[in-house]
Amino acid sequence: MWPATGLQTTDGRSVEVLDPGLHNRNAGPDFFNAKVKIGGTLWVGNVEIHDRSSHWYQHGHHTDANYNNVVLHVVGEADRDVQTLKGDFVPQLCLTVPPSVRENYEELLKTDSYPPCYRIIPDLTRLTVHSWMAALQTERLEQKTIAIQQRVKQANGSWEDAYFMTLARNYGFGINGEAFEEWARHIPLQAVGKHRDDLFQIEAIFMGQAGLLTLEAIPERYQQDALNEGYFAKLRNEYQYLAHKFSLQPMDYHRWRFLRLRPQNFPHIRISQLANLYYQRQAGLSQLMDCADMVSLSERLHTQVTPYWETHYTFGSESVRNAKHLSPFSINLLIINTCVPMLFAYGRHTCREELCDRAFDFLEQLKAEQNHIIRMWQACGLEVKTAGDSQALIQLKKEYCDRKDCLRCRIGYEYLKRVHSS
Repeated sequence: MWPATGLQTTDGRSVEVLDPGLHNRNAGPDFFNAKVKIGGTLWVGNVEIHDRSSHWYQHGHHTDANYNNVVLHVVGEADRDVQTLKGDFVPQLCLTVPPSVRENYEELLKTDSYPPCYRIIPDLTRLTVHSWMAALQTERLEQKTIAIQQRVKQANGSWEDAYFMTLARNYGFGINGEAFEEWARHIPLQAVGKHRDDLFQIEAIFMGQAGLLTLEAIPERYQQDALNEGYFAKLRNEYQYLAHKFSLQPMDYHRWRFLRLRPQNFPHIRISQLANLYYQRQAGLSQLMDCADMVSLSERLHTQVTPYWETHYTFGSESVRNAKHLSPFSINLLIINTCVPMLFAYGRHTCREELCDRAFDFLEQLKAEQNHIIRMWQACGLEVKTAGDSQALIQLKKEYCDRKDCLRCRIGYEYLKRVHSS
């Protein structure tokens, strides 16, 4: 918003910004590796920004060696000269924020309505909206890629295990996501693979490692019924044998949450569905990579519970028979939150651009999610058609609006530029 020419330091030298550098969100100078010409001399280094020059001393930068490489100090008001720990004087550029920009920014911070920029959204050009949504969609996938890379690291470099962790986390569908990821880390897939042809043994390991094969994990009113039915005892006995064989340690069953949870989302049901998916050899990374279209991908994720769970939601509590298939809605969420990020992350890791393209294609083929965030943006006038749109707007809400980070938002930028009618 400032003119690119005519900039001068406080001592009259011309300033030309060739590269602003990288914005630093951690400790240290505000921008790293900037390139600026000061009085015709090219400088490469860091840039620090303050409202007033004196804040340099208030923040202790004059005693911090991390600020020795600051080549330009940008301020709103130059009220004193500043020096580094080495004793060097730092060139200063004074930029006064235009009153209209400051007023618009204060409006964004103080407006009670949400999002605060709602006034200008209907007036945005299609190009502005489309380009920003595309950038947000990529940003969200890159953010999820970092989480997947962290799981790969935890799994000693195994992308197969990282995919299982990611799939399990999203089987928690929000409320039990953390618990499911912890559970997946307790599943030794190599050991389970030795019993891959026996669904009962797979379910025994899966339930046992979840800490659900102890009487204490069953509500007291159902404990006797669970014992009388026999299935719980059979699973527990099988798990005890396998736990001894593979030196398994279960997680704490207290990690699972049931309050205000629909019965079809109970951990027992989701774990049984995952056991079936694993038994059918549909929960592997290679199977995901083989899916070139949405139909085959949906079929890969289709699963149901084992026979006992058709008439139960927890041990000992009998219910009306229901195969408890994974619903199309749930499958779509798994594709959005598991398959798409995994394709993108693995494509980046292996330099296979076609996998990254396929990830974006799947997002464009799926319908948009429907939740309170999406409804908010729709009420503001934004068109939300695909899962790519909804993922972009979730990213916008969580990473920009919630953090009041309007200065990095393209919609916020348009708001700052607007001229108030007289």
